[in-house]
Amino acid sequence: MTGSVPETLGPDGLAGQLEVKPGQGPSRRVPQDCGDFQIHIARNGSWFYLNSPITRPALVKLFSSVLSRDEDGIYWLTTPVERGRVTVEDAPFTAVELDVEGEGQTQALIFRTNLDENVTAGEDHPLRVMTNEATGEPNPYILIRQNLEARLTRSVFYQLVELGMEERVGHETLFGVWSKNKFFPLGSLSDKS
Repeated sequence: MTGSVPETLGPDGLAGQLEVKPGQGPSRRVPQDCGDFQIHIARNGSWFYLNSPITRPALVKLFSSVLSRDEDGIYWLTTPVERGRVTVEDAPFTAVELDVEGEGQTQALIFRTNLDENVTAGEDHPLRVMTNEATGEPNPYILIRQNLEARLTRSVFYQLVELGMEERVGHETLFGVWSKNKFFPLGSLSDKS
């Protein structure tokens, strides 16, 4: 198989490759590179196969469990047998809910993704905000697992901004939030003269 996954395999066929039968351990062989799996993850976190939505949440969660991103920024789905590229419009996940436990520097900011995965902002799950050069709008993200981020939905970002405070960091006054004793800047308040 070169270039793309056969249309007859589809999402269910890929899912079948992920099932481990009793007494069968993980495969020791290197998965065959199949090129583009023709799976696309939209900016809102919706998954598509051949431009049709994948509507079964369990299937999307299964695929997300074998999703990875390499050092070149390429996203891969890797089964025990095959691996193929996946296109991602922005980030593979969205953070759709924010819960706050505690207060001040020790508070915990807990994010729930569109696939019901919970992560707490901190050393292992940093928050970052990029500015869209074209629009000037902030694009906030949280690291979910190695090289995979969730983009915060607008409502979650607004909730985060409400929790923000000013902190002096070096020669700059930054606006940001604390979680698990780590400060995450959301923007600068210093004069840019």
